[in-house]
This record gives sequence, C-alpha cells and structure tokens, in this order.
Amino acid sequence: MPVNQTIMSDHWSRFEGPTWLLIAGVYGSWLGLTWFYHELPWWLLWPAGAYVVALHGSLQHELLHGHPTSWRWLNDLLARPGLWLWLPYGIYRDSHVAHHRTDRLTCPVADPESNYMIPSQWQAMGPLTRAIHGARKTVAGRLVLGPLVAVTRLLRHELPMLARGDRRAWRQWAAHAAATLPVLYWVMGVCGIPFWGYVAFFAYPGLALGLLRSFAEHRPDRDQARATAIVEASWPMALLYLNNNLHAVHHERPGVAWYALPRLYRAEREAVLRRNGNFLFHGYGEILRRYFLTPRDGVEHPFYRTPV
Repeated sequence: MPVNQTIMSDHWSRFEGPTWLLIAGVYGSWLGLTWFYHELPWWLLWPAGAYVVALHGSLQHELLHGHPTSWRWLNDLLARPGLWLWLPYGIYRDSHVAHHRTDRLTCPVADPESNYMIPSQWQAMGPLTRAIHGARKTVAGRLVLGPLVAVTRLLRHELPMLARGDRRAWRQWAAHAAATLPVLYWVMGVCGIPFWGYVAFFAYPGLALGLLRSFAEHRPDRDQARATAIVEASWPMALLYLNNNLHAVHHERPGVAWYALPRLYRAEREAVLRRNGNFLFHGYGEILRRYFLTPRDGVEHPFYRTPV
C-alpha cells in the first residue's frame, strides 16, 4: 500500500471513521425504512426493519465499550434512542459491564447475562413456565418466545424497584423515556405507523435477531477461557453483529473496535481456538441446523455454586 494511502487508513481508524459511518448508516436506514413504511412491501420491510434494529443493538454494544469517542457522555447520547423500545440503555450498559467483569461466566448469580437458572428457581416453576424456558433453548423458541420472555423478565425485575421509589431505577427509566418518546413521535406521529406495526416489523423481530447472537456465545465451563465461543459467520451476519460473533476475541480484548476484530482473529486463530477449547461454530447456519428444534443444553446451570 502506498505511504499516503497507509497514512489515510491510519487516520481513518484512529478517528474511528468506520464507527461514525456505521452510526450514520444505522440511523439513516432506520429513518428511511420508517418514512417509506407504507410504500414498502411487507416481505421487504420485515427483514429490513429487523436487521436495522438488531444492528442498532450491536451499535449500542460498541458504544458502551468506549467507541467511537473517549467521552462516555457522548457515546451514551449516541446510543440512547430506543429503537427496539424495551430496554433502557443505562440498564443494558451496566449489566454488560458486570458481565465482562465476572470471573464466573454463565453463573446465574454472578453473570447478569446468564441464560441459566439456579436449581431452586427451576424446581419452583410450573409445567407451562418450564416448557417456555425449555423452548428457549432451541433456536426456534429463542426467536419466537425470546423477546417476550426478555421483556417480561425485565419488568419483573424493574417494576418492584420503581414501586419502592428506587432513585437509580427511576433515573434509568426517565432517561429511557426521554430518548424513546422522540422515536415514537417520529414513528407514529410523523410516519403514521401504528404502534403494533412498529412492534411487528421492527422492534420484536429486531430483538429476536439480537437474541440469536447470544444463543450460543457462552457455555458453562470451570475454565473461563473455554466458556466463550467463536462463530465464523459470513459477512451479512458478521456485519449485523459487528463481528461480535468472534466473541472469544472480544472477551479477551473488549476494548478493540469492531472493525479490527476479524484481522486480529485471523492472525491468532489457532491460539484463540486452543484457548477456548475449540468452542467453534462454522456460521449461524450450523447453529440453526443443530439447534433449530433441538435444545442446545438444559436450563439449570450444571455446576451452580452459591456466591462466596
């Protein structure tokens, strides 16, 4: 590469050009899809709306990890518009930071993003609730029921705190309301989209696509290096998840920007797979084939232990 092109490339990466371009692309695409909601056929609007909202969720993940600026307040401001409506960004940010800090990934009491339950929780559930949570261990259940379960669990956790007057909870939800009301004004007031239409074509399928990423990215393992997966995805899915499908690399180096992860993985592939116990999937097609209707594992954490 010529010297002048190398310098331009270095400046482009140094000032996080790819992330700024991504921010413009995500919000611009969302504005375009909502503006032309009534003109677009449903078979195009549905996957496009889901993709853009899920991509926005991936963007929020990138922003909370300190990109594209070193100013948290600015990154938070860029991330806060609630395109999928349901989750306050502040709650997601704090939960995800705790997820990275724990030394017991997947443990239900130590990892706030665990998809497992402690035995007493599972044993106390009725047959219907067990069936729902068991279905979520399949890809089909994750896509269809996952968003509903996620919203329900969030409200069951947050509503009692709001009722008690918890100031932190009220601040989180007030900030979420301030960021989400303009979204709803644009969607319903300007674009004339009914609330159910936005949920059906954007919010619900967008959250479902986001949950597909986290379906197989962790497994219980006493060796924490072996608990995080690599999914060697093709470009549409890798872009959708901003290369977070290379999850073991992200956990080892959470400060690396999304566009730098593939090159880092290619350079260290053998070492990464050796460290994570070859916890590898050859794309999301493999995950769908293996687990679409077959549970990936159980709901109870296999070696749960109480906090020390």
